[in-house]
Amino acid sequence: MFHSSSQRKHWIFSSPEEIHEQRKGVNEKYYKAHINRCKKKDPSSFFLRESEERSLLRYYEHLLRDFCRKFRPPMPVPVMGTACTYFKRFYMNNTVMDHHPKHIMLICVYLACKIEEFNVSISQFCDNLPRGNEEASENILNSELLVLQELNFQLTIHNPFRPLEGFLIDLKTRYPLLKEPELLRRGAEEFLHRCMASDAAFLFTPSQISLAAILTSASKQKMNIDRYVTESLLGGEKSENLKDIISTIKKIKQLVAQVPTVNFEEVKRLERKLEHCLNEEFNPESEIYKRRLQEQLDFEDDDGMMGSKIMKILIWTEKSSGKKEELPEMCLSRLEQKTTKFL
Repeated sequence: MFHSSSQRKHWIFSSPEEIHEQRKGVNEKYYKAHINRCKKKDPSSFFLRESEERSLLRYYEHLLRDFCRKFRPPMPVPVMGTACTYFKRFYMNNTVMDHHPKHIMLICVYLACKIEEFNVSISQFCDNLPRGNEEASENILNSELLVLQELNFQLTIHNPFRPLEGFLIDLKTRYPLLKEPELLRRGAEEFLHRCMASDAAFLFTPSQISLAAILTSASKQKMNIDRYVTESLLGGEKSENLKDIISTIKKIKQLVAQVPTVNFEEVKRLERKLEHCLNEEFNPESEIYKRRLQEQLDFEDDDGMMGSKIMKILIWTEKSSGKKEELPEMCLSRLEQKTTKFL
């Protein structure tokens, strides 16, 4: 249930301003930690500002959704929704200057496939990428546990697609005045797809978002379902609560309508800027990263019972957080190829 979930407890913010302050704080933390790197340059021209990070992330969110839509075999929509949420959550606590979104994006999709039980192997997954998949698969597997840790291992995502199905069934059952409720599906799903580009999932419940989707679709189809909402759906609510719900629906619609379009020329400029301020320690393409990774791979138990991948994960986890973490069993599933006897 959503109301007892980690999503509600830890990933719902009180306002867009709170989300902005969270992201701004992450950006400023990197700025202060790496200020010596800009030498005599103006720091604002050397580092990405928070607004620039958001522009760049919007582009990669667009790529993520496009990758999911074109995936073969066809990917269920909830996988896309979960991947988008993972991606946004990761960058609530991290900056693109530490972790390039082109790498994190793929890890989030791969994790979402497993959590949503869309069973594809890492080789099948990487076959959907435009370039050679050997390096991509290694990058995904090498950083998978890092992403899990940054998500606090809170992996269950309540997407609005499920309550949307519930509303459509309820319309068919309790509102016979509406002859063809299925006509609302396409417009509602389109709204939910646009919603993925916004921060709605961090401000509103899945049922509120799906209700906004249904009402938006009904408005476009010129289908009146006001009586269904006020009498069948919310008939027992007090007038004050009804006003609050209507206000919430309006806020969701406004939030989705205000999502900026991707400026591809700006993205090119920001990519060039990111090249100079990117933290090479976390860049899978850098020599520093590869050297550190090799050191981790070489660190194995003498008796051979612990494979190099397990040791690599434990070292990475400890270095990243300053403490050792107890890894849930599901997090070890990725090690099956080399650690069968250990597990």
